Amino acid sequence: MDPECARLLPALCAVLADPRQPVADDTCLEKLLDWFKTVTEAGSSLLLLQDIPCLVELLFQVLKPQDLSPGVLSFSLRLAGIFAAQEDCFQFLQQGELLPGLFGEAGPLGGAAWTAPTVRSGWIQGLRSLAQHPSALKFLADLGALDTVFSLQGDSSLFVASAAGQLLVHILCLSMQGHAGGQLSPQACDWPACAQKIVGHIEESLCSTATPRVTQALNVLTTTFVHCHSPWTQVLWVQLSPLVACLLEKDPVPATHSLVDLLLSVARSPVLSSDCGLWVMLAQTLGCLSPTQAGPLALGILKLQDCPQELRTQASDVLFQPLACVLQAAVQAPEPPALLAGPAEDSAVVSTLLSSRSACVGLLCQTLAHLELLQPVAPSPWPQAPLLRAAVTVLQLCNGSAVPASDVGGRLCVVLAGCVRVQRAALDFLGMLSQGTGPRELVTQVFATLLDYLESPDSSPTVLKKAFQATLRWLLSSPKSPGCCDLDPHTQLFLRGQAGFRQALLASEVPRLAKQLLQDPESYVRASAVTAVGQLSSQGLHATPASPGHPEGPQKSLRLDLLHLLSADPEGFPRRAVMQVFTEWLRDGHAELAGDTECFVARVLQVASRDQDWEVRGQGLELALVFLAQTLGQPGSHCPCAVTAPEAVPPGCVAQALQAFCRVQLFEFAFRALFDCDRPVAQKSCDLLLFLRDKATPYDGPQEAEGSPDVASVEATLQRWRAGEQGPPLGPLEPEAVLAVLRSMDLEGLRGALAESSDHMEKSPQSLLQDILATVGILGDNEADCY
Repeated sequence: MDPECARLLPALCAVLADPRQPVADDTCLEKLLDWFKTVTEAGSSLLLLQDIPCLVELLFQVLKPQDLSPGVLSFSLRLAGIFAAQEDCFQFLQQGELLPGLFGEAGPLGGAAWTAPTVRSGWIQGLRSLAQHPSALKFLADLGALDTVFSLQGDSSLFVASAAGQLLVHILCLSMQGHAGGQLSPQACDWPACAQKIVGHIEESLCSTATPRVTQALNVLTTTFVHCHSPWTQVLWVQLSPLVACLLEKDPVPATHSLVDLLLSVARSPVLSSDCGLWVMLAQTLGCLSPTQAGPLALGILKLQDCPQELRTQASDVLFQPLACVLQAAVQAPEPPALLAGPAEDSAVVSTLLSSRSACVGLLCQTLAHLELLQPVAPSPWPQAPLLRAAVTVLQLCNGSAVPASDVGGRLCVVLAGCVRVQRAALDFLGMLSQGTGPRELVTQVFATLLDYLESPDSSPTVLKKAFQATLRWLLSSPKSPGCCDLDPHTQLFLRGQAGFRQALLASEVPRLAKQLLQDPESYVRASAVTAVGQLSSQGLHATPASPGHPEGPQKSLRLDLLHLLSADPEGFPRRAVMQVFTEWLRDGHAELAGDTECFVARVLQVASRDQDWEVRGQGLELALVFLAQTLGQPGSHCPCAVTAPEAVPPGCVAQALQAFCRVQLFEFAFRALFDCDRPVAQKSCDLLLFLRDKATPYDGPQEAEGSPDVASVEATLQRWRAGEQGPPLGPLEPEAVLAVLRSMDLEGLRGALAESSDHMEKSPQSLLQDILATVGILGDNEADCY
C-alpha cells in the first residue's frame, strides 16, 4: 500500500466510526471498497491488517451500540468479507469473534439497522466475498446464515432478493467443489450439509403453492446451470426435474418466464443437454403454455445446435402460428403457400388474437420480433414466400386495405386499424425479408404496399421512416436468382449510375426538395439535408442548372450555401454535417474544388476555428489531415496513429507542401487546437502535428531558423495560448520556423498526458482519502484534492 494512503487511513477509520461525523456519500465508500479489493488481491490481507490495525478497530466499532449510518454499516460488512476471503485472514478475524459478531444476531442482523435495504445488501455481499474457502462453509453453517438467505430471497428490495439468490448459488457451487472429482451417488443424500440444505429448500419451494417461491427456486436453478457445468449438476437435475415437470400439470402454469429460462439453460448446458427426458419436457412445455408465453421458448429451442427435428418442427409451428392465422383470416386467391405443416388455425392463437387489442398487438409484435431474430439461423426450409405474404397482410390489415376472408379477418381489421406499434414491427420484418428471394408477383405486392405507406397521409413519422428504410433495403437487395424480381435489374442499373435513372432523379423533386430543406426550422432536418445534398452533389445530381442568376454554376452556389450554414447556423448538428460533407468532398476529389482547393481549405479552417462546437473543430482537423496527406502526395494516409512507420517524403515535396500549409494557415488552426479546452480536439491536433513532423523528417531547412526571431515569436504566442490567453494570431509563417517549433515541442509527452482521463489525479486512492477527510475538516484546504 502507498505510504501516504497508510498514513491517512487512521483518520479515515476514526471518521467512519464516529456517528457524529458527516458520512461520505455512497459513491466514495464504493470507491474505497474497490480500492481495498485491489489491494487485497495484490497481497496478503493478514499482513495489511497487522500493519494497519485501525482497520480491525473500525470493524469492532460496528459491534458497539451506536447510531452508525446504514451506509457505514454496509461498508463495514463488505470490507470484512473482502478481508476474510483469504483463509489465514479469516482465521485471524475469527480469533476475536469479530466475524460472528458482524454477521450473526449480535450485529446489524439483530438490530434496527436491518430494516435498511443497504444493510441487508451489505450483509449478503460481505458473505459472498467471504465464502471462498472450506472454513467459510463451516462458519455459515454454525451461524445459521442459510436460513436468513432463504428469507431474503423474498425481500421487498429486488436488489437484495436477487443478491440472495446469487449467494445461494455461490455457496452451493463452493460446497460441491471438493466433490466434483469423486464418485457421485445417484442421490444427493451424501452431499455436504450446506448443499443438502439448499437443495432441500429448492425442493420445498418447487412444491409450494405460492408463485413467488416457485420463481425463486427456478431462478436459483437457472443461475446454477448457467454458471456451473460440473458433473454434479446432472445429479441435481435428475433429482429435481420431476418437480419441475409437475409444474406443467398446474393450471395456470406458475412462473412461466422463469420456467422457460430454466429449461433453456438446461438445454444449453453441455452436461445436461444429452438427457432425452429434457426434449420431452420441452415439447410438453410448448404445448402447455399460452402462445405469448411459448414464443420465447420456441425461439430458444430453434437456436439450439443439437435438437431433435421433431421438436424443431413443433417450435417452428409455435412461432409461425400467429402469422398463419393472419394469412388464413385474410386469404385471397390464389391460395398462398402453407406456412405450417399442419392446420393453420389454432384455437388458442385465435383466442389470443381476438381477446383484446393489447393481447393481439403484443402477440403479433413478439412473433415478428422473434422471427427477425431467428432469420440469421433460420430453420430449413425457411418459408420466405409465406412470410412475405404474411408481413404484407399484416400491413394491409393495419391500413385497412386487406380483404377479410372470415369473421376472424374482419375482427382483425378492426383491432389492428392504425396500430403504429404493429406497423413498425411489420415494416422492420419486411425489410429483413429483403435478404431472401420471392416470386415476381409477391415482390410487386411488397413494393405496392410500401408505396401505400409512403403516400398515405395517415402514416405517422416513425412509420414513414420505417417504410423508407424497408423500401431502401428492397431496392438495394441484389438479385438472388434469375428472374426472381423484375425490379432487381433496374436496381442494379440505378446503383451503377446509368443515365436513365440519373435523368429520372434529376427530373424528380428530390434534389430541389433536399436543397430547400437546408432552410428547415428543425436543426436535425437541416443536418440531414446537408448530408443529402452533399452526396447528390458528389454524383453531379444538383438541384438547379446554371443560369444568369448563378453565373458561378450550381455546384459553387451549393458550396457557398454550405459555407454560410457553417458560419451562421445557430445549431451544432447542421454545422457538423457541413464539415463532414466538406471533408468527403476533399477526400474524394470533388470536381469543383480542383481549381481553388487551397482557398477552399483556408476558408473552411478559418470558420471552423471560431466555432464553439468542439465536434466542428475536431472535424476541421480531419479535413486538415486529408489536405495534409494529399498535398504530401500520400492521399491514403488518413490515420496519424498508424503502427507502421510513416513513409518518407522527398525533401522537395516537403518544402512545397509546407509552403501550402502556411498559405492556408493550417498551422495556425492546428496550434490553436493543440491547446483546446476540449481534450478530443487537442488529441487530434497532437496526432496531426506528430504525423506532419514524422513525414517531414528528411527535410532540413536552414539551421539558423531555430534561433530566429520568427521562432521565438511563435513559441511565445504558443505559451500564451497554453496558459489560456487569447493572444494575437501567428501571422505569416515560414516553413523552417514551423518545423523548428515542432521539433522543439514534446508532442509525445503531450499526447501521453492527453491520453490520461481528465480526472486521473482525482481517481487516485490518496485523492479519494483526502476528499473524504476534507469533508469533515480533518485536512486543511491545501491538503484536499476536492473538485
